[in-house]
Amino acid sequence: MNRATTTPRGGPVVPVLAAAGIVVALMQTLVVPVIPQLPALLHTSASNASWTITATLLAGAVATPVLGRLGDMYGKRRMLLVSLAVLVAGSVVCALADSLAPMVVGRALQGCAMGVIPLGISIMRDELAPERLGSAMALMSSSLGVGGALGLPAAAAIAEHADWHVLFWVSAVIGAVVLALVLLLVPESSRLTGGRFDLVGALGLSAGLLCLLLAISKGGDWGWTGATTLGLAGAAVVVLLLWGAWELRCPQPLVDLRVSARRQVLLTNLASVVVGFSMYAMSLVMPQLLEMPRATGYGLGQSMLMAGLCLGPSGLVMMAVSPLSARVSAAFGPKVSLMIGSAVIACGYGLAIVLMSAAWQIVLIAAVIGVGIAFAYASMPALIMSAVPVSETAAANGLNTLMRSIGTSSSSAVIGVVLAHLTTPFGPYRLPSQAGFRTTLALGCATAVAAVLVASSRPGRRAGVGGGRRAVRRPNPGPPRGPRRRGAGRRARRPQRHPGPRGRPSVGHADNASG
Repeated sequence: MNRATTTPRGGPVVPVLAAAGIVVALMQTLVVPVIPQLPALLHTSASNASWTITATLLAGAVATPVLGRLGDMYGKRRMLLVSLAVLVAGSVVCALADSLAPMVVGRALQGCAMGVIPLGISIMRDELAPERLGSAMALMSSSLGVGGALGLPAAAAIAEHADWHVLFWVSAVIGAVVLALVLLLVPESSRLTGGRFDLVGALGLSAGLLCLLLAISKGGDWGWTGATTLGLAGAAVVVLLLWGAWELRCPQPLVDLRVSARRQVLLTNLASVVVGFSMYAMSLVMPQLLEMPRATGYGLGQSMLMAGLCLGPSGLVMMAVSPLSARVSAAFGPKVSLMIGSAVIACGYGLAIVLMSAAWQIVLIAAVIGVGIAFAYASMPALIMSAVPVSETAAANGLNTLMRSIGTSSSSAVIGVVLAHLTTPFGPYRLPSQAGFRTTLALGCATAVAAVLVASSRPGRRAGVGGGRRAVRRPNPGPPRGPRRRGAGRRARRPQRHPGPRGRPSVGHADNASG
């Protein structure tokens, strides 16, 4: 018997899993306040110091689909505990680091915990009652944005008033607390697929993603037309094509490409890429605009801590709005929530193009974009899980999270190029110009509009998430009402195999044929 129907739902499972998602998301913004000081702190160049960001991105991209598949096979809670333990270990390594190599290793270990969010969503599908599932998934999915928004001011406050190593000691303690809560309060799912792990598929996907994301994230440093960047991009294409051919032939693939190619899944993943691109533009542009010197004429001259506090309310807005997005999805379908969220994000960036002259305006814009992110991110798990079997829930959500990461990586690369080329002189330096900021905001708006268009082309059937069955409302045909019912004569004649009169059959004839 399915334990999901025999045990009381709720309790501490939802807040514990949401806390785990927020802690993992904190790792994405943990080092943002100290990025300018990292070259001096780690005794390296600015280009090498950027590996502290790149390593987290690459490790998360590789680990997320792998952990999702392992969770479906051997236990989602088990893989969740492994992810959190690796996060704690990575935080301790970073806290003890004083040079680049151990710092990069620790950051890579922290990135491996990105699988926590899709694993948590999958546990909720297995453990929660249907009436609570929508709001719980919305909260868990939006935790990625909540943690990023709340982590920035917290990390800035610590970095300004304490040694930078304290950032990682704090993250290690928080991670350990959440690990203990999951161990004590989150049950293991009884829905396991078993089988053999696709090691070749995991290695192929990892190699292809590493080549692709390295080309995207480091192309600006190496040169977009340089041999290294082009070589990695070409290698990514070849490796991923070979990987796809293997997955189609493998009896137990890491990623079921046939399921992923379904229109519902494919378009949702494409929307995730575009929404990820649009969402990350705010994280890249707003802090720079807030901290830019007032003497530039458009900078707001805020401190690192104040810049973080200006963006912090967007995380609170996401947390507050996620239950509303769940209700909208329940009433009108998650496709509508995705379209609403993308449209609100586009409106936020449109406002930002004309409202960027005061800190309160940035707070307002960040809150508006936060509303859109909450709607968009909350809808994606429901869209994915309505189109995949229960046995592939964690793997499918892991792939969807990977698509968001590809979107944020592409956003970082494209916006970095725009801001590097549209500059203005300021003393001995060149800073991003006001036109550069407005161009990046326009890109965020355009990609959000693209997300609306992608979402609108997705099939419009309402879908449930219980057990992988589509919860489409169909009229109950009820008992047969005889030949007077429209079409009854045609249905009665269809099973007939012997020649007979072509006239309208009698009631008794129809009953016999239908029996």
